[in-house]
Amino acid sequence: MESLKAAIPEKLKQLIRDSTVHTLRDTCSSLHHFFLHFEPFHQMVAELADPSYALCGKNKETALKYKQLGNQCFSNADYAKALDYYTRALRRAPFEFGAIENNLIATLYINRATVLHKMNLLVECLRDCNRALQICPSYSKAWYRRGKANVSLGNNRDAICDLNIAKTVESSTGGKKQIESEVKIILDQSKSANIAVQQRHKENSLNTVGEMPQIKLQSVSMPDKGRGTVPSYDVSPGSLVHAEEPYATIILKQCRETHCHYCLNDLPADRVPCISCSIPLYCSHQCQIKAGGQAFRISTEDNHILKNLPRDLGEYAAEVIQYNDCEQKLDDVTEHQHECQGVHWPAVLPSEIVLAGRVLAKFLSKSSSGDITSFVEKLELSHCYERMPFESKLDSHIYAIVLLYCLKHSHGTMFSIDGISISQVVIVISQIQVNCMTVVRLKSIDAHGLSDQSGGFPFHSNVHLTSNVEQIRVGKAIYKAGSLFNHSCQPNVHAYFLSRTLYLRTTKAVAAGCQLELSYGPQVGLWDCKDRQSFLQDEYAFHCQCTGCSEVNLSDIVLNAFRCIYPNCSGAVLESRVLECEKQKTVHFPIADKVIKYDDIYEVCLHAFNQNDASTHIQPGHCLKCGSYCDLESSRAIVDKALICIKRLQDAILSKEISNTSISDALRSLHLLRSNLHAYNKVIAEAEDNLAQAFCLVGELQLSADHCKASIQILEKLYDPDDIVIAYELVKLSSVQLSLGDDSAVNSISRIGAIFSRYYGLHADLVFPYLQYLRREI
Repeated sequence: MESLKAAIPEKLKQLIRDSTVHTLRDTCSSLHHFFLHFEPFHQMVAELADPSYALCGKNKETALKYKQLGNQCFSNADYAKALDYYTRALRRAPFEFGAIENNLIATLYINRATVLHKMNLLVECLRDCNRALQICPSYSKAWYRRGKANVSLGNNRDAICDLNIAKTVESSTGGKKQIESEVKIILDQSKSANIAVQQRHKENSLNTVGEMPQIKLQSVSMPDKGRGTVPSYDVSPGSLVHAEEPYATIILKQCRETHCHYCLNDLPADRVPCISCSIPLYCSHQCQIKAGGQAFRISTEDNHILKNLPRDLGEYAAEVIQYNDCEQKLDDVTEHQHECQGVHWPAVLPSEIVLAGRVLAKFLSKSSSGDITSFVEKLELSHCYERMPFESKLDSHIYAIVLLYCLKHSHGTMFSIDGISISQVVIVISQIQVNCMTVVRLKSIDAHGLSDQSGGFPFHSNVHLTSNVEQIRVGKAIYKAGSLFNHSCQPNVHAYFLSRTLYLRTTKAVAAGCQLELSYGPQVGLWDCKDRQSFLQDEYAFHCQCTGCSEVNLSDIVLNAFRCIYPNCSGAVLESRVLECEKQKTVHFPIADKVIKYDDIYEVCLHAFNQNDASTHIQPGHCLKCGSYCDLESSRAIVDKALICIKRLQDAILSKEISNTSISDALRSLHLLRSNLHAYNKVIAEAEDNLAQAFCLVGELQLSADHCKASIQILEKLYDPDDIVIAYELVKLSSVQLSLGDDSAVNSISRIGAIFSRYYGLHADLVFPYLQYLRREI
């Protein structure tokens, strides 16, 4: 990529720098003409799209090497490593039809199923047996392993069926006798010897409780924000206003080994690789097929063998084999199929570019006319091409041409590559940069590193975990209707995800005709106004003028403020950067009942901004309340020195190697922070939180709870007390309180439940399974 950039003539770069939507066709055509005569460009495209390179392709020799390593680890009872090696082998093994002894994939699935059985992951073991049987239904070892897993699960009826089929298809006399004796043992242990064919097992799927939005929404034109979304009648807090499947998604690089590349859920131990290439992993065959469009096919010979089974066993076998048979009609084009033929695109291209490729793949698979301009117009996604910086314009030009050549390799000569088509792809890329949403997951992690990986938190009797909440960024997606919801730094809508589905729920009462707004990034209380506006300008190319950025905001005053030199004064001292931003705002104060909530913070603002033109006389370094001067340079130096010790404590927490010295130094640093920063400066809250974590790890739970409460008290000033951020912190506090046997944990957990219900409604337990554990303890 950098070599392509460096080779582009400066005159052409200047044209791209000055380009507008109206001149885009010409600049794209000129760059395309240059690349046509530039050999490194053609080499890059070939490596990305030409199957002959197959840099992410299957390789039987590599698969066999990993299989052998897995066998060695299994022999040494190192089951975790064996599981990993068998999965690696499955990723590289090419699919081949043939006899059981030559079918590498079926063998690997059974090897992995055996490991999973040893690790007591019995449901996962069953699924791998089913996958092997889908390829080779007459695979005796697969039926036998499935029977043993069902015995362990207490499913004796299924186990007897499995073992009887295994005996029927087993070729050796000794093998038949061994299976027959095991069936007899199960029959003797079972009170009922009647074999009844049960319904086939279904893979675990995310239960969305069936809640659907009931609010009628309207798309309206806003003079300052373009299109927006409003409800047609008053909406109460906690109402689900929108649910939508993505138009296209992409998993983020850091989650490729831990999350499904299609649904973005946590990967189980029996993860499923792509059939065509060696990179993606999926949680099930269903997700693999939806992403890649291919499924295993059962051989005619194996079908003939199963038809010779007794009727009851034949029906049972058919149910089991079809368990993972995903020959289903897909409503939409598969997302990954066009990327399997050479290099795995997401491994080398930025996420937004891969999303653009997946959007264009939909166009190419459905369009008969090849009119890409009409397709882009029908997407109805906003863009800000003309406000993009030069580097982004240049990147979008290059990537647009690369994408079109890669797509031409995978889709044939369905379209021409010229200035028109390239310019439209540039527009798509700029649309995605503005409209893509980051898909996140909530994960609860306790002080010792355990976590609720996939909805089943390991409840321990008589053991209370000390947990905190982490938000994991797992993917990016385009939601066409979701993109119509505008941004606010003080949003009234909360966005969350179940699998790939976007849900939007109101967090405040919204009157009919008022905009439903969500946050595109940092909100009030997280960053100050200047930093929020810089982020939104860089990422989305607009200057935010929401109420949080246009009116005096209590949180923005104190978030990064220093304290007055007089101990009894609650005034805030601001640096010039923050102060100049606040001076530009309209003076606006909370209504009377807010005065009680914000107490002295409100008083600070009242003294500073309640007089006409008073703000023009406020100076950096002077207390907003009493006017006294603070040497900010000296205070900043003290704060920076104190933060070095806090950073050391953070590192010690990550390494789980906390010493008395690191805690003592951090406590002294906290005192320095409190002596120099405003009482509600967020840096103090973060230091309190670090100390709470450290004391928890060393077993000083009462001190942990005290520092956790101190952090929450500050955050309640910066956010609404019912904000989801407060609930996340209360999770940590309540788990510590439970460990202490503190009765106040009941109030904390009740408050968590109320906030989560407001933000997630009936989906609260699905989004955050640890909540079930806390509720059990009330």
